[in-house]
Amino acid sequence: MMNQNVLILMIQRDLRLAGRRRIDAFLPVVFFIVATSLFPLGIGPEANTLRQIAPGIMWVCALLSAMLSLQTLYASDYADGSLEQMLLSRHSLFLIAASKALTHWLITGLPLILISPVLGVLFDMSSAAVATLTLGLLLGTPILSLLGGLGAALTLGVRNGGVLILLLILPLCVPVLIFGAGAVSAVDANLSPRAHLYLIGAFLLLTSLGAPLATASALRIAEA
Repeated sequence: MMNQNVLILMIQRDLRLAGRRRIDAFLPVVFFIVATSLFPLGIGPEANTLRQIAPGIMWVCALLSAMLSLQTLYASDYADGSLEQMLLSRHSLFLIAASKALTHWLITGLPLILISPVLGVLFDMSSAAVATLTLGLLLGTPILSLLGGLGAALTLGVRNGGVLILLLILPLCVPVLIFGAGAVSAVDANLSPRAHLYLIGAFLLLTSLGAPLATASALRIAEA
């Protein structure tokens, strides 16, 4: 029960802090909308072409949007000493890392999922393809937040940490991007997307167990 209270309190605290920095909080969502909307304008109105490239474009934009706010995930707590107090407390670092990743997903990943059906219509995607894309993002965006939290912890206190996060995390996120876009492409080819979605789900389970543990270790090293 105590661990659950810590998790809830950490999420509430981080959400309040994000509310005070609304520009930073909304930047990933605005970037996702703008970047995705520019492709139909640049490529042209050809429906078949838009449908073919839509899954890859939306997943790449979602990935880049999730990366935008990662550098500040632990930076403010590290700067004001809050992170040191968390490490000195008896609370589980696993739960602290998990709460940070969950808060990041609530601020960045969840809005992307809610917006994606609207953008899917912009690319003339079918209803089945839009539903598959939304389900894939629902499974895949938490992975981006979990791996992003690990990257933020590994680069904590390092100059130009944002660039290092991209170099560390982007290769790990490539399978999610491939299977997420592949699920939508399978629907367009009248095939079942289950295999792709099952693989994303398995990756989510593995990341949910392993990423917070690795993040906790990285935080201890950063404060050592």
